[in-house]
Amino acid sequence: MFKDIKRLGKETVIYGFSTVIVRLLNFILMPFYTHYLLPQEYGIVATLFSFIAFLNIIYGYGLNQGYMRHYKNENALPSSFNIIFYTSIPLSLILCLFSKQISYSLLGINEYRFIIYCAIILYLDSITLIPFADLRITHRAKRFVFVRTISIISNVILNILFLASFKMGIDGIFYANICSSFISLLLLGEYFKNLFYKIEIKVLKEIFNYSLPLLPAGLSMVIMQVIDRPIMMKLASAYDVGIYQANYRLAIIMNLIVTMFDQAWRPFVIERAEDSNAPEIFSKVLNYFSFIALFIWLLLSIFIGDIVSIEIRKGIPIVNSIYYQGLKIVPIIMGAYFLNGLYINFIAPLIIKKNTKAIMYSTILGAASNLLFNFILIPKYSIVGASLSCFASYLIMAVLIRYYSYKSYPVRYEYRKVAFLISVAIFLYLIYHLSNGRFTHIFLIKIALIFSYPVIIYFTGFFSREELDRIKSLMRLKSI
Repeated sequence: MFKDIKRLGKETVIYGFSTVIVRLLNFILMPFYTHYLLPQEYGIVATLFSFIAFLNIIYGYGLNQGYMRHYKNENALPSSFNIIFYTSIPLSLILCLFSKQISYSLLGINEYRFIIYCAIILYLDSITLIPFADLRITHRAKRFVFVRTISIISNVILNILFLASFKMGIDGIFYANICSSFISLLLLGEYFKNLFYKIEIKVLKEIFNYSLPLLPAGLSMVIMQVIDRPIMMKLASAYDVGIYQANYRLAIIMNLIVTMFDQAWRPFVIERAEDSNAPEIFSKVLNYFSFIALFIWLLLSIFIGDIVSIEIRKGIPIVNSIYYQGLKIVPIIMGAYFLNGLYINFIAPLIIKKNTKAIMYSTILGAASNLLFNFILIPKYSIVGASLSCFASYLIMAVLIRYYSYKSYPVRYEYRKVAFLISVAIFLYLIYHLSNGRFTHIFLIKIALIFSYPVIIYFTGFFSREELDRIKSLMRLKSI
C-alpha cells in the first residue's frame, strides 16, 4: 500500500513542479496586473478568461478523460485527437462571426476584437488537450512539465513586455496568451502525425459514451469556478470584479495543492481499478491530503496580509494597496479549494466503476446551487457573497459525490480524523483572528499558531508509528 502511495507522491511532486511554476508565474502576473491595470480593466480581463474557461470544456467534449480511460486501444489517440482538431475550427469561426454581439452581451461594450482573441486561444488550446492527456496517462510527466513550463514562462515574459514596455493594455495580455498557446502547440508537434490516421468510429463511440456525461459535469465545474465574475459584472461592477479576481488569485497555493494532486490522482486511480487494497489506499490518501492542505490553508490565512504588503521596491508592495479591501475573502476561497480536494478524493470509486453519470449529477447540482447563491448573495454582500457562494457550492458537491461514490464502491474513510484536522485548523485560525490588532507581538503569535498545528496532530496520535516512519521515508529526497 505505501509503495503505491509513494508512487502517487512522486508523480504529484513531478506534476506539482509544473503546476508550481505555472501558478507562481501566474501569481507574478497578478500583482503585475494590479500595477498596470485599473480594477475595472482587470475585471474585463477576468470576465473574458472566465468565458474562455467555460468554452474550453465545450471544445474538448470531456474527451481527455475518455481517452485516458481507453488509452490502451491503439485507435483511441488518433481518433480523439482528430475529432477535436476538426470540430474546433467551426466553433471558433462561429465566435468570430458573432463577436460583436457576444462582446456587448458579456461585457456591455462593443470590443469585438477581444472575442476574436478568445476564439484563437480556444482553438490553439483545444488541439493540445489530447496530447497533454496522453503524456499524463503514459507517465511522461517530465515531458508534460517541460512543455507546460516553457509555455508559461513565455506567457509571463510576453505579458511583461507588452504591458510594461509596449503599453498595450488588455490587448497585450491576449497577444501574450496567443503566443504561449502556439508555443505549446509547436512543442507537441509530434502528435500531428495522428491527423493522417483514420478516425475509428467504434472506439470513438466508446470514448464518447464515457466522456459525454463528463461534458455537463465539466461545464458545471467551470461554472463553479468562474461564473461569479460575469454575474458580478452584471449585478455589481467591473471594479468589484477586479478586486474579487485579484484576491481570488491570492488563494493560488491551495489551488496549486489540489491541482497537482488531481494531475497524479486520476491516472493513479485508473491503474488500481482491480487492486483489492484500493479502498484502504484511498482512505489513507484522504488523511494525508487533508493534513497537508489544511496546514497550507492555516499558513496562508494567517500570513496573507504580510505577503501582499512585502515591498518589491521602496513604497511599492507586491500587490497594489487598492486591492487590499478584498483580502477577507482569501480564507473562504481557500476553504472552497480544500472542499474541491475532498471532492477529487471521493471521485475515485466512480472512476473505477465508470459511473460518470453520478459525477454529472453532482456537479450539475453544485453548479445550480452556485448560480442560485451568487444571484442571492452578490447584490447584498458583493465579493464576500461571491466567495461564500463558492464555498457553499463546493461543500454541496463534495457531499453529493461522496453519497454516489459510496453506493458504487464503498470506501471506509476515516471521517473523524479528517474532522479533527479541520477543527484544529479552524480553532487556531480563530485564535489569530481574535488576537489580531490586540497584541503588539502578533507576528510571534502567528508563528506559534502555525507550529502548533503539526505539534497538536503529532501528540494526539493522528498518525500511527508505522505511518510516521513511512512519511519520513517519503520525504527523503533521495527516495524521490
